Amino acid sequence: MTKRKHTAVVAVGGNALIIDEHHQSIPDQVKAATMTSHYVADMVEAGWTVVLTHGNGPQVGFILRRSGIAKGVVPEVPIDFADADTQGAIGYMFQRALYNEFRRRKLKRKVVAIVTQVRVDPNDPAFKAPTKPIGAHMTEDVAKALAQDLGWTVKEDAGRGWRRVVASPLPQEIIELDIIEALIDLGYIVIACGGGGIPVLRDAHGELQGLEAVIDKDFASSLLARDIRAELFVVSTGVEKVAVNFGKPDQRWLERVGLEEARRYLAQGQFPKGSMGPKIEAIIAFLEGGGSRALITDPPNLGRALSGATGTHIVPA
Repeated sequence: MTKRKHTAVVAVGGNALIIDEHHQSIPDQVKAATMTSHYVADMVEAGWTVVLTHGNGPQVGFILRRSGIAKGVVPEVPIDFADADTQGAIGYMFQRALYNEFRRRKLKRKVVAIVTQVRVDPNDPAFKAPTKPIGAHMTEDVAKALAQDLGWTVKEDAGRGWRRVVASPLPQEIIELDIIEALIDLGYIVIACGGGGIPVLRDAHGELQGLEAVIDKDFASSLLARDIRAELFVVSTGVEKVAVNFGKPDQRWLERVGLEEARRYLAQGQFPKGSMGPKIEAIIAFLEGGGSRALITDPPNLGRALSGATGTHIVPA
């Protein structure tokens, strides 16, 4: 495919906006978004056109928790509307932070956040077995009490506590793709597919209908990167590099990995489904779809990683 040179999709996790359990307020999230925007601006200053995507698991969880607490007083918020709410709020955080950062650097680039719908298959098996964690971590007692009271499905989350889980169908189509592409070609820095996009289906009449689900941000970002023919796919996460045999005596940090090697590690179970697994799967799909290269690192090391000094670089061969 003909690639958009120096165009990168940068996927930032929703948890990147929440440093820890003591910093979950909106002002705290704004500070985190401002820090991340500084590193994104470094990329833009270096000549990259960036399409920024972001997670929303904790934020959707907060909205649904507030909705549950207010049950019987105000109408409850469906998950697809909660997804849309977070796209607006988090998009605003990044849009404002990047505007201010560009202004300080005298970069003449404009930022726009797009409310993005993503079509999924209503027959996706994910609807029969919810697995996607959303919201804050809780103790087992609290989680099970909320599950009984609010009808949630809850599961233990990789030793970090209990969380609500919902269906996470695979993304099939980005509805606003042509708008995103047009804005990229006009020179805008675009914020899109927030939280993996708002899950929708086409009904028998071809009309869009919302669904109670959350699409994995990394899978949607990978689809977006393929569709816009991005040169680079960056997954910004909480670690500088990816490791195999993580936490074991023979742990080894990965610096440059070929596609076949990445597939092999994934098949070996090196990357758990609840953490690094979806990120590696998303990158594999990007490279299989014609992508040139992908990068996993944390926001503070983004500039160094782009120069090859750190990060885990995954390439076709």
